[in-house]
Amino acid sequence: MATRSRRSAATEVVEEEEEQDGTSKLSFNETLTGRPGKPIPVGELLRRLQALSQELRGMDQEEANRDSLLPVAKELAQHNLLQHKDAGVRAWTACCVVDMFRLCAPDAPYTASQLKDVFTLFIAKIFPALADPSNPYNGQHIYTLKSLAEVKSIVLLSDLPGSNSLILHLFTHCFDILSGPSKADSGEELSKNVEHHMTALLALLVDESEALPQEVVDVILAQFLRADPRAMVVGTSKSKKNAVDDRQSTLLLKEAPPAYNMAKNICNSSPDKMARLIGQYFSAVIMDASAAAISSVPVPKHRSRKRASSEMDDPGDDAPRGPTEEDMDEARKAHRLLRELWRCSPGVLQDIIPHLQEELGAENVELRLLATETFGDMISGIGAAGPPPPQVLNPVAYPSQSLVASDSVQVYNFLTTPTSPHSFPSRYAQAYQAFLLRKQDKSPIIRAAWASAVGRILMTSAGGVGLDPEEEQKLLRYLSESLVDGDERVRLAAVKIIEQFAFADVIQKLGSMGSISEPRTVLFNLADRAKDKKHSVRTEAMKLLAKIWGVAAGAIAEGNERTATLLGPIPSKILETCYINDIEINALVDHVMFESLLPLGYPPIKAKPSQNGGSQVVKDSQKNGESTTGYTEAEIDKIRTERQLVLIKDLEERAKKVYFARQGNQVAGAKYMEAFLKKCEDYNGGVVEKDEKEIKQQLGGLIAYYAKVLPDSSRVTEDLWKFAKAHDRRSYQLIRFCMAPDSDYRKVFKSIKELTKRVEDAHSSSTLLETLKTLVYRVSILTYNRSHVPAIIEFSRTDEKGLGAAAHEVLKEISTKHPDVFKAHVQELCKALESEAPSATKPNGTGSVDDLKACASFARKFPKDLPKDRKFVQSMIRFALYGTPPTAAKYAVTIIMSSADKKEMHAKDILRKCTEGFEYGSENYLTKLAALSQLVLLGPRDVLDDSSFDAVVDIAINQVLLKARANVTPGEPDWMETPDDDVVAKTWALKILINRLRSHPKDSSVNLIEDATPVYKLLNTLVAKHGELVKAGGSPAGQKTRLRLLAAQLLLKLSCTRRLDAMLTPSAFNALATVAQDPCTPLRVGFVTKLMKYLGQNRLPPRFYSILFLLAFEPNSNLKDSVVTWIKSQRSRFASRKETTLETVFTRVISLLAHHPDFDPDPENLKDFVQYILFYLKCVATPENLSLIYHAAQRVKGIADGISNTTAADENLYILSDLAQAVIRQWEEVNGWSMQAWPGKLKLPAGIFKVLESHERAQEIADKAWIDEDVIEGLGLEGVVRGALRTKKRKSGVEGAGDARARKKAKMPAPPREKKSAPKPVRTPKKKSRKDDDSDVEGGAAPSSEARRRSGRKAAAKSYAEQSDDEDDEEMETWQAAAKEKEEEETEESEAESEKQDSGHANEDIEMTEAGAEAESEVEPEDEPEPEPVVKPARTRGSKKMNGTAPAAETKKKAPPAAVNGKGRAKAKANGKAASTPPKTNGRPTRSNKAKPVIEVASDEEDLSDVPESDDE
Repeated sequence: MATRSRRSAATEVVEEEEEQDGTSKLSFNETLTGRPGKPIPVGELLRRLQALSQELRGMDQEEANRDSLLPVAKELAQHNLLQHKDAGVRAWTACCVVDMFRLCAPDAPYTASQLKDVFTLFIAKIFPALADPSNPYNGQHIYTLKSLAEVKSIVLLSDLPGSNSLILHLFTHCFDILSGPSKADSGEELSKNVEHHMTALLALLVDESEALPQEVVDVILAQFLRADPRAMVVGTSKSKKNAVDDRQSTLLLKEAPPAYNMAKNICNSSPDKMARLIGQYFSAVIMDASAAAISSVPVPKHRSRKRASSEMDDPGDDAPRGPTEEDMDEARKAHRLLRELWRCSPGVLQDIIPHLQEELGAENVELRLLATETFGDMISGIGAAGPPPPQVLNPVAYPSQSLVASDSVQVYNFLTTPTSPHSFPSRYAQAYQAFLLRKQDKSPIIRAAWASAVGRILMTSAGGVGLDPEEEQKLLRYLSESLVDGDERVRLAAVKIIEQFAFADVIQKLGSMGSISEPRTVLFNLADRAKDKKHSVRTEAMKLLAKIWGVAAGAIAEGNERTATLLGPIPSKILETCYINDIEINALVDHVMFESLLPLGYPPIKAKPSQNGGSQVVKDSQKNGESTTGYTEAEIDKIRTERQLVLIKDLEERAKKVYFARQGNQVAGAKYMEAFLKKCEDYNGGVVEKDEKEIKQQLGGLIAYYAKVLPDSSRVTEDLWKFAKAHDRRSYQLIRFCMAPDSDYRKVFKSIKELTKRVEDAHSSSTLLETLKTLVYRVSILTYNRSHVPAIIEFSRTDEKGLGAAAHEVLKEISTKHPDVFKAHVQELCKALESEAPSATKPNGTGSVDDLKACASFARKFPKDLPKDRKFVQSMIRFALYGTPPTAAKYAVTIIMSSADKKEMHAKDILRKCTEGFEYGSENYLTKLAALSQLVLLGPRDVLDDSSFDAVVDIAINQVLLKARANVTPGEPDWMETPDDDVVAKTWALKILINRLRSHPKDSSVNLIEDATPVYKLLNTLVAKHGELVKAGGSPAGQKTRLRLLAAQLLLKLSCTRRLDAMLTPSAFNALATVAQDPCTPLRVGFVTKLMKYLGQNRLPPRFYSILFLLAFEPNSNLKDSVVTWIKSQRSRFASRKETTLETVFTRVISLLAHHPDFDPDPENLKDFVQYILFYLKCVATPENLSLIYHAAQRVKGIADGISNTTAADENLYILSDLAQAVIRQWEEVNGWSMQAWPGKLKLPAGIFKVLESHERAQEIADKAWIDEDVIEGLGLEGVVRGALRTKKRKSGVEGAGDARARKKAKMPAPPREKKSAPKPVRTPKKKSRKDDDSDVEGGAAPSSEARRRSGRKAAAKSYAEQSDDEDDEEMETWQAAAKEKEEEETEESEAESEKQDSGHANEDIEMTEAGAEAESEVEPEDEPEPEPVVKPARTRGSKKMNGTAPAAETKKKAPPAAVNGKGRAKAKANGKAASTPPKTNGRPTRSNKAKPVIEVASDEEDLSDVPESDDE
């Protein structure tokens, strides 16, 4: 009951009107009820009631005479007043009744029946009328409500018997009034006083009632769902019409509805009581649903009820029958209410949280999912309205979102802004820990929802309360681990929740764990998902990464170091995925490149001509349409160019190669596209007048090509045929505009935009647009556009924002790969070079060398487009004489020799000035050496005659190479990061010598041998003596490693020329191969990188592939992994062309291992050579080519060594042959492959092998087992092979995935492997048990006794920056003959020679006869083969290397590879010493007749070998 002893507020108001002494009697003495049959007229009745009401309002409760009030009170309770048809009568009657309640308190002057009638009037008539503020009696209605609330007379309702119905109606009407629209015709809104008084009224009733009906609790709780308007329309007949579009988030409520506020205040006014009432409600809903899931019994699968979501069909997660759909609907509703209650009335949840915590452990997946999502949203402060709409990362925006404060673009919304009143982890610690344990839930659906929840907690800072730093880092670690979860759904959920982070949160929150380059961080694992095996995860991750960087580019360009550190490597991570060589990934990279990283529409501002018709000006209207500073077209191009340079600047080396390669492929792609468009025109939409079959076949061939390079080949084929049949000539022209070098960026952009619209309008299929977009992106001039070149040149000159180096790189690439684009701006660059030309007293600018490099590349293809005036030529001569660094002179000489009119005169002038008075150490002596080096390569032959060249050679050898450094500091490092002047001088001197050989005329082979002999002797000496030039020794260690690397690289370069490759003898080749195992890591990296480069360009003979397989023990994992990846890509390339280069080179690998300085037939030593063979098999072997590899290993046993000509060398070959065969058989068995006998013949290289002398000797060798069976078993080949395969299987780029793998392994132990029973052509002896496999495979630290045969290579990681400019020398090889009128013909001939090397060198292999050959069939040397016609790369039939045979039949059975880790030991030295001298031979000639002249080389100490030279290939 109400406190009836207090004076009410209404009484205090009355006191101001009238003061009376003593008790006041009611003066009103008129009757309110008429006589039977004669009622009081309405007007009169209204007057009386008004008079009564006025008097009652003026009376005070303490002074009122109760006895005088009772008669009138009785009359007011009459039915003819309470149920009067006139609204005014009812309104004034209600006012009088509430005053009677006030004056007669605490005892109402009515019976229970009368009270029921009175409250029926209030609830049914008075309160509903409050919805119309324009009602003439609205004041009376409000007075009635106010009085009931303030006097607390409403509590009388709770004392009435059977009042539950009235209470329910009271709550229902009150909430309906506040939630519904105003009923006033004028649109007048409801007064705030109404909400206030209703809230007080209902809160009082809740507090004073002993028990509220459950229906009332339902009504109160239902108001919290008003926070989400979308939830209010679900289930109604007009739900579709009234549904709120997610895209129209601005139309959602921005503040809480009145009914919501009233329900919140009611709950907060009596938290304990409401907690009990709401607890009962949730117990009836949540616990019933949980009980339904727990108590249910399993049912057959075919009888199980279909779930609401297809994702729930997860085997093993929900075997029992779950709760009914009705139960789940109620449960979902209840969980939505829990979210909102935590936001507004957390006190009422104290009894519910434990029940919700129990739900986290429910067997039913749906219930666990609801509980997990609810806990996550409650901790995040997210209510029923859901989270606020995420900020969309817009990489096209200008200025960038990274430069705009995030608060300025966010619209505050009370309902969707995450708000948590308390720290949930602190208040409910046990429940919070139970929530965190869902990270390990067995169901991926739960883990996915949990990952999303954790992301929201981090994103909202736990509803704005904030997280403890340690707790935040723990949640970040959990989110990072979700990104590498074993199930794709979890990974995808983690990626998608990160996408909802605002850019500022990505930097401040996700970035607090570490940058994208730091393993196990959120950003690192997100970047790793760009290589995910699942397409959906990979796509979302790569798109998100590109968007993040697209937004961050603005801040990075402005010099924000934190942003650059955290997000700068993103483009590298994206581009490096191209090394996977997956067509889907490649297509995805194309899209993110031009949609996020370098979006086509960036910046989103249009240029408009100014009023005077001058330069185009654009106004940026990024904010509210307010015009800002105008931009010219050139400034817009500069903004776009800046973004490109920012991207290139931070690219890592591997990614930069991909970027430049993709831009370089544009030219070739445009040629294919032009051919495709031409054939489409000839096809004429299917209406062909003549040659229909041929045209259709050619068009089909081009479409088939595109189908191979794009994902979903069948779809691509269908789309392109559809495009060809549409025959839209305008589309053809638009694509041509995109490819044209003379198209500016705006033209290309508009062409793509129009093409997109035409395809969308003309074709219903969206796949055609996707297919065409990918192709158009690849062939369009988008990055290397003529509009960007002026800005690039400007950045290269000014180095604005530190982008000068990147600008120079791009200029060089454009001049080399896209000279047509560069042509229009080369004059500008040349004028800049003229102004920067150095002199004896003035140096050139720092960026000049890059500009010279760009001009030199351009001059090679378009010499006539360079300036011919004297000023420009003189400036180039000054660069050749005084330029710094020395490479500036090299490029300057290239420009002069390619474009100047008087080449001979300028060459003589440069030669004279560089040689006269040359002195080592003098000023500009390095520049002069560089100029001489390039002049020797490109200069006219008649200028550099023998006498002139002798002077140059004297400078190179006597004054530079043999010049010992005076000051040698003891303890210098093994590697010189930056070469000193002495090393640089020796580098240019060596280049002078080899450039002389490269420029040698092709018709003077005798002179070539004479000139090459001392050069090869010098280079071989540098390789063999580890870079030592001086006979007395003592050269600095750093200089020696530099010179050894240089000599090895120069030998590779010389071998790129076919006639010079023959000069590299097999023994010298073996010595060169040991460079790949040098103790110095940067030296190995430099040598192997250069080797792969030349092999990839098809410039080296196939024998050089064998060197790569010496990296089995390479300690540098990056180098080893890159080599393995590269070899596998080459294997795929050769397989597509039906070539067997890598398979047949296995014979050379065996020969190389047989002559390896570490080889020893001791069983312990053979274990290392097993690893070499396994390394080869891991890189090359497939089920299709294994039989050919095995055949190659067998053939080695049928010949003799042709290098050393000793019995020991022969036996080494046979031992390795048997060992290789045993390993291959074991490899076949472990993999479950089936190997058939190779049906063809195999030619072996004559230079390193020779035929046996007799059939008897051959039979003897074939019958003998060169490795005992006990030795084979002792090697434990099965365990070693399984270890090699397990190592390959375990390799993963996902950091932090160990836990997931361990969990998976514990859950699903691998079943024992069954032995294959199918017969095989060859079998290995029975292997020992695998119980000792671990010791054989894991291979801990090597015993000290093995140090004798292991290399002492140092594994210390050192940075390596290659200082050689060989790649530029290669571009100059077109001037080898230096003929004035036949440059183009000789260039083509040189390229043809390079392209046909595979087939050309194959001719040098001879077919070794089997045992029984006659003595005179001994291997004879072959003459130098003449150049053959160009061999096209694409072969439609088997190449010569196949020897006319078909590959082995495909295997019938395959088994998944098993696993281990192998050992990684460096191999370089034998007996602790460097492997410097190759084995000597007995001096027997390897050829019977026609032997080439023996090259006698004078040496400082001794010859490398006393064996007459023989041709290796």
